[in-house]
Amino acid sequence: MLLGKEIIKMAKSIMIQGTMSNAGKSLLTAGLCRVFKQDGYSVAPFKSQNMALNSFITKDGLEMGRAQVVQAEACGIEPDVLMNPVLLKPVTNMGSQVIVRGEVLGNMGAADYYKLKERLVPEITSAYETLASKYDIVVLEGAGSPAEININSADMVNMGMARIARSPVLLAGDIDRGGVFAQLYGTVELLEKEERDYIKGLIINKFRGDVEILRPGLKMLEDICNKPVLGVMPMIRVDIDDEDSLSERLTRSGSGGILDVAVVRLPKISNFTDFAALEATDGITVRYIREPKELGQPDMIIIPGTKNTISDLRWLRQSGLEAAIKQRVSGGCILVGICGGYQMLGRRIDDPLCTEGGGSIDGLGLLPTATEFFDEKRRVQISGTVLETGGALEGLSNRTVEGYEIHMGKTTLLEGARPLLRLESGEIDGCQNGNVYGCYLHGFFDSEDCRRGIVDALCKKRGISSESIEVFDIKKYKEAQYDILADAVRENLDMKRIYRILEEGV
Repeated sequence: MLLGKEIIKMAKSIMIQGTMSNAGKSLLTAGLCRVFKQDGYSVAPFKSQNMALNSFITKDGLEMGRAQVVQAEACGIEPDVLMNPVLLKPVTNMGSQVIVRGEVLGNMGAADYYKLKERLVPEITSAYETLASKYDIVVLEGAGSPAEININSADMVNMGMARIARSPVLLAGDIDRGGVFAQLYGTVELLEKEERDYIKGLIINKFRGDVEILRPGLKMLEDICNKPVLGVMPMIRVDIDDEDSLSERLTRSGSGGILDVAVVRLPKISNFTDFAALEATDGITVRYIREPKELGQPDMIIIPGTKNTISDLRWLRQSGLEAAIKQRVSGGCILVGICGGYQMLGRRIDDPLCTEGGGSIDGLGLLPTATEFFDEKRRVQISGTVLETGGALEGLSNRTVEGYEIHMGKTTLLEGARPLLRLESGEIDGCQNGNVYGCYLHGFFDSEDCRRGIVDALCKKRGISSESIEVFDIKKYKEAQYDILADAVRENLDMKRIYRILEEGV
């Protein structure tokens, strides 16, 4: 150390890796974040590279993965792109939009991105070190599996990141998918010796049943892996935002609520967390549908955001859902489009710069709007007020909303169009026509005030009382869910040993 150079204190770190995608890494990371926060530490999450269509816009207008936003909330801190320096948003089966430090770098195929990865390591290292200088503890999350031996030479998210951060690793396996002992043992054995030394403990996740049945296997696993099993996490039901299309919520098709809401499950659906507040409301059933026969007779249909508006509009048309939705709307059903869904509701979409492959396509023609795509992405947190509203949702007039916009292109209101929202900046957003409404605002349903108006309007249309449907503060609800998650972590994982691992490092 050079004489006189400022010594920067770096956070202690610990990392959750998994044997596969959807092994529960994000939830475990959020749980540890909440425990450390409850214990009085300043703590932050970190994931060097995230691949997901669910993203978020920070206060300074930068884009990051939703999982790290959830984890930041569990820490009780403001989300920051330092927590997720690289975000990949799949555009096609072979390519993604690459976002670095919250800014769009461009669309790339897998091979081109693979060549770029080495150049991103300094960005990732700088982001981590800056974050680690601000907190007591950083909880890192890996991606996929560290045993992907075909690409490990370019790894910067699992063991490659553990080396950068000098972070001990806890390896989690998913027993719900079966073969958890093989998952954990096989992963450990496929690693290089130096990488195996980073693993300080094993976790079995998503268990259903009597843990005593597992005890003999746990001891055998410890012996053959030479790693301690730090606990068995049960399959817990906490209502916390999910990261991507593997989410179980997208397969929900139940019924039983007083009100029935059908969300179209587009192939490139994004930001489906927009509907979490509706899902959490007792008395509302939210179903995700992919076929006309699943549509039924809902009280409200929602067309959500998408990473590829034009291709998903074609799918909507080819699947028969466009015709089915129009039939329901002609019968008086309420239809709401959010972001890409709003763009689809207009008369036309033009893509002159080939942002989504180029060309033009007719929209559903239910709103007097036209959309044109540009290279520049609009990213901003916003708040506003619902303007004078007609149709079945007239009770929304003057209610407050807040959230964020994240989209390519601009939507123009055509002659005779009525805007839906007035933003705090003075801009207008969205459009309304009869019982059809659309806007760019992600978070439209999060506002307690707005949600109360929607529930009252839907019940009024049905001729039933809305008194039995309680509309709550979504932020307080989330806080309670993080505490439930932390309780489960404390009860089922050896936190004393985890603290010891955190203190000893690697």
